[in-house]
Amino acid sequence: MEGSGKEEYKIQSFDMETQNLLKTALKDPSAVDLDKVSNVIMDQSLKDQVFSKEAGRICYTIVQAEAKQNNGSVFRRNLLNRLQQEFKGREEMRKRSVQEWVCYVSFICNVFDYLKVNNMPMMALVHPVYDCLFQLAQPDSLRNEEEVDCLVLALHRIGEQLERMSQQRMDELFCLLRDGFLLQEDLSSLARLLLLEVLEFRAGGWTLSETAQKYYYSEVTD
Repeated sequence: MEGSGKEEYKIQSFDMETQNLLKTALKDPSAVDLDKVSNVIMDQSLKDQVFSKEAGRICYTIVQAEAKQNNGSVFRRNLLNRLQQEFKGREEMRKRSVQEWVCYVSFICNVFDYLKVNNMPMMALVHPVYDCLFQLAQPDSLRNEEEVDCLVLALHRIGEQLERMSQQRMDELFCLLRDGFLLQEDLSSLARLLLLEVLEFRAGGWTLSETAQKYYYSEVTD
């Protein structure tokens, strides 16, 4: 199974019982409670930033294994239900913990990136993902470097795919980002740099010239 080594690596942070549950789910999904599996992955994603950025790959592997085994989609349905449940409480989540909120956005974007139906992104996730990114583009979020970083990483990863699903919403999102960059005076220099980079990234057709790459990334690491 392609990438199984990476999956094994990512589940080392769990206790042994949960590791065994996930390992079984990756190879023989019908042998485990897939509702429990989706909850374990979601709960870990909400508290572990590294895991939240890559857990989509684990979800993809389980979805593929289940489809191959019995043409089922129980895991995908459970996962979408849980994503939707958390999405409804996103404002309270952000008030409670910006870190948890940022983990949630990283995870839903990662799932959007990996889980496809007939090689197309899942329509059920398009508008929730956009809504999360719009929240990250609000003035109070742009004052928080953690949220700006999350927004820019997400746009690097799935911006082009999202734009194909709804160019109008992407245009609206970038109007907010441009206004934030130009009009908001209380942004940190890092937030300003990240916004300028992502504005240029989209203007260049979702790619950065080598010169721009060197400019932004030497600035960020300095």
